[in-house]
Amino acid sequence: MSTMTMAKAINAGLRAGLADNPKALLMGEDIGSLGGVYRITEGLKAEFGADRVVDTPLAESGIIGTAIGLALRGYRPVCEIQFDGFVFPGFNQITTQLAKMRSRSEGALSAPVVIRIPYGGGIGSIEHHSESPEALFAHTAGIRILTPSNPQDGYWMIQQAMSGQDPVIVFEPKRRYWLKGEVDTAAPAGDPFSAHVVRQGTDATIVAYGPLVPVALAAAEAAAEDGRSIEVIDLRSISPIDFDTVTDSVRRTGRLIVTHEAPTFGGIGGEIAARVSERAFLHLEAPVIRVGGFHMPYPVAAVEEHYLPDIDRLLDAVDTVFSY
Repeated sequence: MSTMTMAKAINAGLRAGLADNPKALLMGEDIGSLGGVYRITEGLKAEFGADRVVDTPLAESGIIGTAIGLALRGYRPVCEIQFDGFVFPGFNQITTQLAKMRSRSEGALSAPVVIRIPYGGGIGSIEHHSESPEALFAHTAGIRILTPSNPQDGYWMIQQAMSGQDPVIVFEPKRRYWLKGEVDTAAPAGDPFSAHVVRQGTDATIVAYGPLVPVALAAAEAAAEDGRSIEVIDLRSISPIDFDTVTDSVRRTGRLIVTHEAPTFGGIGGEIAARVSERAFLHLEAPVIRVGGFHMPYPVAAVEEHYLPDIDRLLDAVDTVFSY
């Protein structure tokens, strides 16, 4: 058991994945000698060589397209998209080629490409550096989507993504790269596509993922001071979604709040709300409440704290579900 930041945990997970499979390689902008903008790949080029930790041109479509070709030839490419807002030049390759390769070939071909995307806000950055585009990719069948919220998941999820047969996008919450936590490198990895109950409660459920899991836990702690017992679920996987764990919780608590940094309009929270309403309608004591970003371009750094869901907005939602 070691204490690591999430950044160091993902670095260690990549190292383990490269060591386990000689066909695995990393590719992306400035990931070699620099070690990436967030130093997630620091030291890996020196350890595994420039042919397995590849600095690419500034061309996201080319990065993804090349990775698809490599995967079809038996390699295991792991692509780094430097910032969330930079992924869109590669969106066509991901959604129309990578996601459809297995279906198009009737199962004869697989393209096990892993795409790492630092996402979300809270770092005081400029335009195109604080996006949350996960719903755009979740809408496309054929892609699995994971998002760790802690160093333990950061370490294991990247390895599990690298060992699967399907394309996987790993959305890494960039403002949590410096979050420290215990990492058990010897523990057997559980199912990365299952949600985890990270705080038990009886009165209401908050579902969060990625960067907002610590915020949800803090809100639950604050609500406890008012005598309200809040259960918190870390979704972990955005596609597929573990609806069973969420529904089981709501059947016990009767109230649900879903939160994410992405805008609530067209967001993952809407899908969860609809599914829970279908599966547990008679158990609900109040409407499902969504807390997320606003339907607008991500704001400038000086006011981003007003855009991002925080403890106060979650506690307001708790008050709302208890008002019915």
